[in-house]
Amino acid sequence: MSSSTTWLRCHESRPRAEARVVCLPHAGGAASSYASWAAAISPAFEVVTVQYPGREDRLVEPFTVGMSTLAEDIASALVSLDERPIVLFGHSLGALVAYEVARTLEFRDGIMPARLVVSGRRAPSDSPGGSVHLMSDDALVDELVGLGGTDGVLLADPDARSVFLPAIREDFRLAETYRHVSGVDLSCPITSVIGNEDTEVKAAQAARWADHTTGPFDLILLPGGHFYLIDEAEAVLDLLARPIPVMRGSS
Repeated sequence: MSSSTTWLRCHESRPRAEARVVCLPHAGGAASSYASWAAAISPAFEVVTVQYPGREDRLVEPFTVGMSTLAEDIASALVSLDERPIVLFGHSLGALVAYEVARTLEFRDGIMPARLVVSGRRAPSDSPGGSVHLMSDDALVDELVGLGGTDGVLLADPDARSVFLPAIREDFRLAETYRHVSGVDLSCPITSVIGNEDTEVKAAQAARWADHTTGPFDLILLPGGHFYLIDEAEAVLDLLARPIPVMRGSS
């Protein structure tokens, strides 16, 4: 399924907005994770968030098999929208998904995103692998708490675990089994953002995102750890609302 109503959620419609920010959630994240951004961002932008299968209102749907299928379905949903410049934002797993969506839009659909903003993730060509998705439920929860994405109270409840952990585990599998397929580089600008205390990605690793575009690149460090964007949401929104450097159109 690739319709916009299946994949995309808009918490505040802004038909007169000049551009659209498309948010790709982190592992275990959902469209509601970015609901507060819709009203907080500059009036010139409309926020749309991708809803992955297997969570919230798509809870009973099967998970996507692989990254390429996921990216193609999301890109098809975006193409069905009216033509406004698109800024793609993804955090952690979402950064990889956003990158693959950008590639699909540019090389399949001839649509160059105005900007790709990747957060809390090393470059795609630097895939670390990992085995978090194979851990026990207790170990997986401990990993999440260590990253700062949850305080663990909710996931201490067995019923809550049965609802949320399958999607979290599947998201980790998607990220940890991802392998970059080399090809033509993107043309759009890329901004890489990390927390200056993030133990998952260092500045040198984040800087290698520059190798994946022929366009401009910048690296920004903000205070905090892997989930720095919780406390630094205002700074992130300011980055996303920068003037659009490239209009949506044929690449």
